Amino acid sequence: MLIPLRPGELQRLIPAVATAGQFRFSLGSPQEILQRVMVATIGGVITLLISQSQMSSRWGPFWLVTGVVFLLYILWGPIVQAGQRNATLRRYPSAALFEGEVATVTTRERVENRHEQADSRGKLELIENRRTWMLLELEDEDGYLGRVAFPMEKNHKTIRAGTVIRCLVLSERKDFSRIGALSDAWLPGLRMWVGEYPYLLRPAFEELCRLRLSRAARN
Repeated sequence: MLIPLRPGELQRLIPAVATAGQFRFSLGSPQEILQRVMVATIGGVITLLISQSQMSSRWGPFWLVTGVVFLLYILWGPIVQAGQRNATLRRYPSAALFEGEVATVTTRERVENRHEQADSRGKLELIENRRTWMLLELEDEDGYLGRVAFPMEKNHKTIRAGTVIRCLVLSERKDFSRIGALSDAWLPGLRMWVGEYPYLLRPAFEELCRLRLSRAARN
């Protein structure tokens, strides 16, 4: 079942500015956090030193502000990244609430990153860090809709074919004949959210589902 959203509802469900959950997600892995800290520290220290030497010139305040911006990169970097990801879904002209079921559940190994490491003999070898992802194929009475993929955790083992699932469907077309993207998804029977990235304001989405689906059932 697809229920088109009203004007403004998509923007209320996917914020322009990062939420706390989106910020935490965008911080990334410990390695990515360390890289941001290094960029912020090195860039901040260098530009602040330049500002000290330029305080008597008109460029002094500019370098001072640039140094502060670098030092705050660990904060505004994830916020900007999350805002960009949100914008990829907010730009779609058509959005609809989807309720269907999980058609199939599969898992797949994905390579998260690769790096070289010396073994006990000093010889370099390629190390791959792999992670198991779960893939859910979605369908409703009209047939196949699309796929939701996300890193698998222990509690995801309870997901089975036939489980009711709800998400947003985004499209460039008003008739949704071509699907552009799917949001993260809500499994009400399991009280579980799944998805690669937390696009939706979850309490707002759950309330929208309650209102619109109950109204659709009465009609």
